[in-house]
Amino acid sequence: MPAQKNITCSVGACPNQKWETLAGFPKRMKMTKKFYQQSLKERLETIASSTSLSPEDLQTYQKDGGLNAETASAMVENVVGLYSLPLGIAQNFVVNGREVLVPMVIEEPSVVAGVSFMAKLAKASGGFEAGMTSQEMIGQLQVLDLPNPQAAAEKVLAHKDALLQAVAEFHPSIQKYGGGPRDLQTRILSETEAGPMLVIHLIVDVQDAMGANIINSMLEFLAPKVEDLTGGRVHLRILSNLADRRLAWARARIACHDLAFDDYIGEEVRDGIIEAWAFADADPYRAVTHNKGVMNGIDAVVLATANDWRAVEAGAHAYAARSGQYLSLTQWSKADNGDLLGCIKLPMALGIVGGATRVHPTAQANLKLMGVKSVAELGGIVAAVGLAQNLAALRALATEGIQKGHMSLHARQVALAAGAKPEQAEIVAAQLTAEKNVKLTRAQEILAQLNGSKND
Repeated sequence: MPAQKNITCSVGACPNQKWETLAGFPKRMKMTKKFYQQSLKERLETIASSTSLSPEDLQTYQKDGGLNAETASAMVENVVGLYSLPLGIAQNFVVNGREVLVPMVIEEPSVVAGVSFMAKLAKASGGFEAGMTSQEMIGQLQVLDLPNPQAAAEKVLAHKDALLQAVAEFHPSIQKYGGGPRDLQTRILSETEAGPMLVIHLIVDVQDAMGANIINSMLEFLAPKVEDLTGGRVHLRILSNLADRRLAWARARIACHDLAFDDYIGEEVRDGIIEAWAFADADPYRAVTHNKGVMNGIDAVVLATANDWRAVEAGAHAYAARSGQYLSLTQWSKADNGDLLGCIKLPMALGIVGGATRVHPTAQANLKLMGVKSVAELGGIVAAVGLAQNLAALRALATEGIQKGHMSLHARQVALAAGAKPEQAEIVAAQLTAEKNVKLTRAQEILAQLNGSKND
């Protein structure tokens, strides 16, 4: 096996400190069974006794995901009902020294279990260090019909201070929270199918909002002023979802000896993870699947907080291709002492105020569960989950294969699809896994045998 080179994490050196942590939940408590072994009722009781969630908060987890048809009808058009997805709780996350329970909305098996186990490995070496670079978002004005785009750009920049002041006065409320317009930048696109155009970027610190409504209203206000200055025609005025000034990042150290399991030694697992990552960082065909796995974790938390997962997805994939080739969103390398180092950095357009996040009762309960007080906290947690999910996938791929762990969980879905009742699903799934024959027809046969024996 070739020696691995050390790679400097693009978001800085990985942490090496140890933090005092508890064993799974933010408050000390005794559990006679592990969380995943508990019944649904027992899990809710565990959360109730170990977090600050109120009975009303917990109620949102039990009935239609906390959303009723009337509220849903006010959120989008032509509502006829609700569509539910599983809400799981990822455990063992320590982010910036604080233990966090992470809500994840996802239909794919093995993701919640995978991130929880990888968080446990990271926790042994101090957990995740995470944060965000800023809360600045970009709004774009497209200016057309300019005889001299360069001269128009220079004129806009010459009046930048006055334009920013006007925008700030137009939307003063955000400045009360420390936000507001920060800069105006210009770009000239000389050769497009619509001819040359001037693009103006309005940079706005949106604080704890996602920012779309704030920025779009600012752009509408700014457009006629830009037309008066340049003599051109402002066409599009729209937020950019490539939030490359609002980057979330996370990093972690995994002790080499903690990577060992079964017949695999720690060094072998570590090197296999780095080699698997290197494949994704060099080949876009592999990188797409690699980053899809990252987003399995990220999207699940974004959905749980009623944020715009499509915006986060689009920004992440564009950021992965910023060099001109689509690459991995993560980095993995070997520390001087042989430990595994991992980091991630990607755009993260999130909000904890306004929009669906404020309307959806379960989203509010989930934010309370995580104890987040700012978007910076939420973005760091989301990035940590993405890094953990990537590690779970790479570890499986580099050792026993992705199917072994995934299939045991997938078997339960197959059992349910075959018509098994929840109490039968585990029995059917166990036999499917033991036979290595996770197929619907076989599940139906096993279920028929079970039901037949009950009728005898």
